[in-house]
Amino acid sequence: MEFLEQPLPCARDIFSTGKVKQSTTERAVEILLGYLDSLNELGAGPKQLTRVVATNILNEAANRDVVMNRLTIGTGLPIEILDDGEMTRLVYMKTQRRLQEIPALQKKQTLVVHVGPGNTRALLFNKGKILFYASYRLGTHRTAEAIDGSLAEGEAELRLIRENASGPISRIIHDLRGHQVDELVLIGYEIQLMAPFLLKSGKRSFSLRTLKSLCREAAEMPEDQRPVSYQIDFNAAEALLPALEINAAIAEELGLKAANLATSDYERGLLYDLPATAQLTRDFEAEVIRSAQALADKFQTHTVHGKQVAYLAGRLFEETRSLHKLNEKDALLLQVAAILHECGGFVSPHMHHKHSQYLILHSEVFGLSLSERTVVALVARYHRMSPPKPLHEPYANLGHDVQIRVNKLAAILRVADALERTHSARVRDLSAQIGRNKLRLKLEGISDATAERLALQGKADLFQDIFGLEVVIQE
Repeated sequence: MEFLEQPLPCARDIFSTGKVKQSTTERAVEILLGYLDSLNELGAGPKQLTRVVATNILNEAANRDVVMNRLTIGTGLPIEILDDGEMTRLVYMKTQRRLQEIPALQKKQTLVVHVGPGNTRALLFNKGKILFYASYRLGTHRTAEAIDGSLAEGEAELRLIRENASGPISRIIHDLRGHQVDELVLIGYEIQLMAPFLLKSGKRSFSLRTLKSLCREAAEMPEDQRPVSYQIDFNAAEALLPALEINAAIAEELGLKAANLATSDYERGLLYDLPATAQLTRDFEAEVIRSAQALADKFQTHTVHGKQVAYLAGRLFEETRSLHKLNEKDALLLQVAAILHECGGFVSPHMHHKHSQYLILHSEVFGLSLSERTVVALVARYHRMSPPKPLHEPYANLGHDVQIRVNKLAAILRVADALERTHSARVRDLSAQIGRNKLRLKLEGISDATAERLALQGKADLFQDIFGLEVVIQE
């Protein structure tokens, strides 16, 4: 892999002013045009590019659309912004490699903490499986800009960083209550740049005392000397102290005396995995489903009912592929929506479908971006009562293509929920025959489908409206 790098103060702009400066945008165009020249020299022109991606923190820029339009027009490249879901997948893949490198970590409950420029992700693994995942508004550049202008130096600056980060860190510790943390693995651009100063030769872990000593050393050093002393660029040097102190604070609050550090190059590792994240893997899908189930348990949903509706929805999805023409990502979102469709009962049984929408929108589901969670929330909302309407929020704010996806998935979920009307998982399996005007469902193990037929009368309407087929049952 060819790796070319140029510094750009994108994060600094966004977390200090809320938008990307015009000078930064023009510099980005200049850098990208330089990359294109290098690609041409290698014999790989723009037509051979498969993906061009921008950092996910661009989503926080108030002038995001202006910046993206300028980059596209200035370079001719089809640039896409990484969403949070894909960023999580990248961190997950990097973490899995790290766990495989050290077999001992696979046998313990290992917390992986990724302190990024704007957000911190925490993933707790038990024998390689995710027990807990959450994202917090705590980052290196976000913190650096928050304390900018304080004039604090040395120990005073470290205390200010801790005070600024104390709220999110307390939330992390609170969320992990009841979980044992045996090992800590740190991932992040700035902390991994410090590997030569934290790790002894051949070692993969370091003591908290070593990290705190490095914090004090960097804090007492003049800011303009840090790039030279640590051989890092100016942008990384600006965020260095927050990165070191935040990681040290998390380790200290967990009561740990040592931490492990990913030794591979942070950015190269992410770029190495980038081509693969467009495709879902079975392991990753399993983690998403596990996260959804954990959320359902948190909201005390009927587990057996949720799993059965998810199973029937999955079977309907497979049996009607020629109708809906949706992809594997849509199948995954349908599964998550089915598992969580009744979680709103945690708030109140009355209008629980609307409460389900709210809870899903405001909860974390591992591996799903906000846009994907929005689809899940709406599909769950429309499992009963009114079908989607143009005035409904946030349905009204979706693009037409996404609205169609929501309608298709909700139509399938409504039928699946009707087939599980008795909450007894009595439909063992189903098959579907698509006719000219009807979708005939054959239910395995059912000799009398009266209850299911009655339920379909109020729930199969959306399916008929979308696909033009009446849903009928054969026992």
